[in-house]
Amino acid sequence: MLRRPAALLLALPLALGTAGIGLVESAAPASAETAPAETAGTATLARDAERLDRGAVAAVTEDGVFLSWRLLGHEPMTTGFVIFRDGERITDTPITGSTNLLDAEGTADSVYRVAIQNGASSRSLVWASEEFSPWAQQYLDVPLDRPADFTAADGTQQSYRANDTMTADVDADGELELVVKWDPTNSQDNSRSGVTGNVYFDAYELDGTKLWRIDMGVNIRAGAHYSQPQLYDFDSDGRAEMIVKTADGTVDGEGTVIGDPDADWRNSEGRVLDGPEFLTVFDGRTGAAIDTIDYGVPRGNVSDWGDGYGNRVDRFTSATAYLDGEHPTAVFGRGYYTRATLWAVDFDGQHLSERWLFDSDDPGNGGYAGQGNHGMITADVDGDQKDEIVYGSATIDDDGTGLYTTGLGHGDAQHVGDFDPSRPGLEVFSVHESMSASGNLGSTFRDAATGEVLWSVPANKDTGRGAMADIDPSSPGAEGWNVGYSAEWNSPVGSLRAASGEELGTEIPAANFVALWDGDLLSEIVDHEFDSGPRTGVPTIAKWDPESGQAVEILRAEGTVTNNDTKGNPALQADLLGDWREELIYRTEDSSALRIYTTTDVTEHRLRTLLSDSQYRLAIAWQHTSYNQPPHTSYFLGEGMETPAAPSLRYTTPAQGAQPVR
Repeated sequence: MLRRPAALLLALPLALGTAGIGLVESAAPASAETAPAETAGTATLARDAERLDRGAVAAVTEDGVFLSWRLLGHEPMTTGFVIFRDGERITDTPITGSTNLLDAEGTADSVYRVAIQNGASSRSLVWASEEFSPWAQQYLDVPLDRPADFTAADGTQQSYRANDTMTADVDADGELELVVKWDPTNSQDNSRSGVTGNVYFDAYELDGTKLWRIDMGVNIRAGAHYSQPQLYDFDSDGRAEMIVKTADGTVDGEGTVIGDPDADWRNSEGRVLDGPEFLTVFDGRTGAAIDTIDYGVPRGNVSDWGDGYGNRVDRFTSATAYLDGEHPTAVFGRGYYTRATLWAVDFDGQHLSERWLFDSDDPGNGGYAGQGNHGMITADVDGDQKDEIVYGSATIDDDGTGLYTTGLGHGDAQHVGDFDPSRPGLEVFSVHESMSASGNLGSTFRDAATGEVLWSVPANKDTGRGAMADIDPSSPGAEGWNVGYSAEWNSPVGSLRAASGEELGTEIPAANFVALWDGDLLSEIVDHEFDSGPRTGVPTIAKWDPESGQAVEILRAEGTVTNNDTKGNPALQADLLGDWREELIYRTEDSSALRIYTTTDVTEHRLRTLLSDSQYRLAIAWQHTSYNQPPHTSYFLGEGMETPAAPSLRYTTPAQGAQPVR
């Protein structure tokens, strides 16, 4: 029984230098050699970051082999790359304008390697990647070990499906691993009764090597709102940990049981409204529990959360934030329809500890009750280099005090980013559920620093979906669109607005996910099409055509399905491999694998990997939470964008020496 009670690093060679690139090389405290630069009298803080490898990927196409690779966060935008095929150089001059290439002479048997040329002489070449071979098509299947079918308490036969997926480097090799949530087919929404199967979390290398499995046990109910883990390198040692709410009977990746292994706190409706609640940090390499403490916000009197049967008391959310501007902290939310709480927790490598607790029940916080969403977004909204938590219609400051509350109430979808580059700072685009709270506003576009509503869209009922991204090159900035509640949740009629608030039309694309996929700087529409029921949505990617007001399909991921019924989201969307365009991960129809799709469109644009932007990287950590939402960068990414400033990073593992090309 384990419980402590509460009361590869392939990087740019040093020879290239880092002048003006915003890099601190080690995780050690700042010294005369590593201190961040002073900017206008204020020290620029460096954020702890995983050191990623080149992420090189290749795929066979009809026109040859498409290759792409990462420009890392600390590298100059002018870094020159040289490509080798089968040991021979195939690029006469270094590639400096993009980080992709179509090799017309390449085949499925080709072997590639990326080098960096530092200077005019070919002798200045150093390797930037290991050798890699093309995928046979534009996707890679990562084999999964699906849990066995089981007989449920009601005698029915149930099975498991791969669900939301997280990513981080759990073993400090520079490659991102995947952690998959296994969802039983009898999982339940909080509003419904019923005994569920156990929830499992598995960790996998991209080649399908299984690292561990954690069994959450019978006292953690299965559903979209119960298990909200965070996977991140919380102690800045180069290896990510997973922190998640646990209970009696949770079994770690090495077989150790947390709490009482024989306890069963489920009531006749399958809910868990009694018994201890814990928070556990697990080693990302082994799945072993490192530390367990009592959950910081106990359920107390269930009815105090808004109902007497256990729906609202068990509405959980989570995120990761750099609350001090330099080190990551896990933040766990409980409640949002009525009482709303946020609990910030640090991990020092051995122990979990509370940083702060925000509770809408505390004196002076009453205006924050009922403002939370199904999820939270972390971003530096006030420009002080420290992250705030945008929790629906309210925002909590980095110190755990309320920054502001709008009173607009709960909503199902929210986006935070620099959507209007003509004005300073970030903006928030949200949809709203309660017309009495919002004053009959279906969606609002707000200043992220103050909550001021810049423009809004009227409504007379729950507005269930909304999205924002640059999809129209003729309209400056990003576009926002929303759709009201409907049986299909994908009604094509709503309101499409420019960043200025001007209505561009009432024909809109689906408002589920958006992604950066093809060769331009516009976002694509990520959605699904139901074939035979709400659990079998076939994923699609489409290009919005502003002239016709139609979404034109450019990819259909046959053989895979989306997650979470009407939500229709990928298992994960992230800049997982290759250049700055995003990969989309879906489960195969039988959940035997996760299928990673990568773009094979050539682009002339060059950006540093999106993962080097802290707001985007943190969005990958919270993306899976409750009602999944797509990630956004802290800078405007779209038509006419300016080159973003280099991020200020402190890598948590040292750089390896450069290996010259012989």
